[in-house]
Amino acid sequence: MREAQEKRRGSVAAPAAGPVAVTDQGLPDWLRPVADVASTVRARQLSRFLPPSDGGGRQSAVLVLFGEGGGSAGGGSGAGAGPELLLMERSSSLRSHAGQPSFPGGALDPEDGDPEGDGPLRAALREAEEETGLDPSGVQVFGRLPRVYIPVSGFVVTPVLGWWREPSPVAPVDPAETARVFTTPVADLADPANRATARHPSGYRGPCFLVSDALVWGFTAGIIDRILHFAGWERPWDTDRSVPLDWHA
Repeated sequence: MREAQEKRRGSVAAPAAGPVAVTDQGLPDWLRPVADVASTVRARQLSRFLPPSDGGGRQSAVLVLFGEGGGSAGGGSGAGAGPELLLMERSSSLRSHAGQPSFPGGALDPEDGDPEGDGPLRAALREAEEETGLDPSGVQVFGRLPRVYIPVSGFVVTPVLGWWREPSPVAPVDPAETARVFTTPVADLADPANRATARHPSGYRGPCFLVSDALVWGFTAGIIDRILHFAGWERPWDTDRSVPLDWHA
């Protein structure tokens, strides 16, 4: 979302909003395991790439938003599909991670506040609204995962966990930034038939998901993979099955 922000931001930053409430009260029972993950998992259990010890990297946040089959975005199995996850596809014209399916998110702005405090929470909600048009008032933040590092882009990313308590319509706000917004059932993500290992020409190999006419790989797939594992939702899958990054449904 950085390119669009730079075009429209003035010279004076808006003041940071008030504290973002973080609570796991009222979560559906099926989401409880993810709330437990937020309170127990460590950064090294999520990724081998940890934030630079010198404090370098661009502080960023993504919104890992779980809903419950509201059918408010295309790409999933429709209403009644059960637990689902909101994803988007980045525009192919962006400078970093072009064309990749991802969580909504981006770099912290000064007005978001302290990266050690509420800053990542505000940034995740703000970016999700700017990229997908969702109404952040309908999102209940119930935790955050430890920060991890994306070496290729230099981002230090905080995954912010949200429950889409009151779903709102979503769609690309700026086609130059977001090509598609869609929801994917958690059941599809956990289905062994939809799982494989992605192969990158650089030699990178990592988990991927073939869902909703998309190949979800890289950082996003890694976080989904770890959530499925630590929440107890993972099903045995063929880790020897591999697909190239030019895979098409």
